Amino acid sequence: MKTGVISRISVLDRSRVRAGRPAAEALRDTVRLARAAEELGYHRFWVSEHHSVPGVAGSAPTVLAAAVAAATGRIRVGTGGVMLPNHQPLVVAEQFGVLEALFPGRIDMGLGRSVGFTGGIRRALGRDTGDADRFEEQLAELLGWIDGSQRTHPEVHARPAEGMRIPPFVLATGAGASIAARAGLPVVVGDLRNRPRVAEAVAAYRREFRPSAWGAEPYVVVSGTVAVAETEEAARRILLPEAWSLAYSRTRGSFPPLRPAEEVEALELGPKERELYEAALAGHLAGTEEQVAAGLAALAEATGADELLVTTSTYDRTALLDSFRRLSRIAGLR
Repeated sequence: MKTGVISRISVLDRSRVRAGRPAAEALRDTVRLARAAEELGYHRFWVSEHHSVPGVAGSAPTVLAAAVAAATGRIRVGTGGVMLPNHQPLVVAEQFGVLEALFPGRIDMGLGRSVGFTGGIRRALGRDTGDADRFEEQLAELLGWIDGSQRTHPEVHARPAEGMRIPPFVLATGAGASIAARAGLPVVVGDLRNRPRVAEAVAAYRREFRPSAWGAEPYVVVSGTVAVAETEEAARRILLPEAWSLAYSRTRGSFPPLRPAEEVEALELGPKERELYEAALAGHLAGTEEQVAAGLAALAEATGADELLVTTSTYDRTALLDSFRRLSRIAGLR
């Protein structure tokens, strides 16, 4: 296990909608952030899948990944992730095959096992919570479409994906790390608010890893929120909009668009919402450049991670970009 340094840093952007602004602007913001991430030396830029969420515009990650890849030239582009239980594996293979054909050597296939956030979304997708339990089976089928080993439908081929080398990653929550280990795939483990759980999942993944055609050794990506600013208080204010949105969702059942930090600070929160809000602010890697540098070193020492996937969202895009600039400087990405 490596310790002391995380050699690669990447970005996952959820295309968060900001209050008073259209969802289309959130998607354009994602593309603009990808360009900036490339200039700053980040390794990958991933987008996510959410359905019927007022505060998230990214519902079609492979479509958005195509826009990001077309707007950039070097950075790897992928999904964090496509929720495989929502889709037929053949269709997912075809979509990534098209992406890889258009942008060879730059596409990642990040895969998750979540289903829709609410019962209504699951019904609209034709899925239920039990479909998540088929993830390992679906994953094997998907990989079979790509490497040509599937024999269930011998007359069918995933064009143009079959025979391509499209790196798969498994987003781990609960059993996900063990599934990734059994399949011999890289794993993405989050989030940083529960460091002991992350370290435990990483250790279990390494113990159970079986080498495969997709990977001879374990590869660990840890994910979470990172906020860097001139002062500790400024870094904390970057966290406020997302923390409020998370607390709101836990008490009202829906993620709302992000509000400015000053509006969040002025809100009167009930006891339960206040408790959730404070919990959502805790445990992130946030502070000045010196504080975050020390935090990165401690995270590397605790997990031996090969890569950090930064998932920060906030209302203030200027502060967000400044945070990514500072993080790039800390990590020496350029």
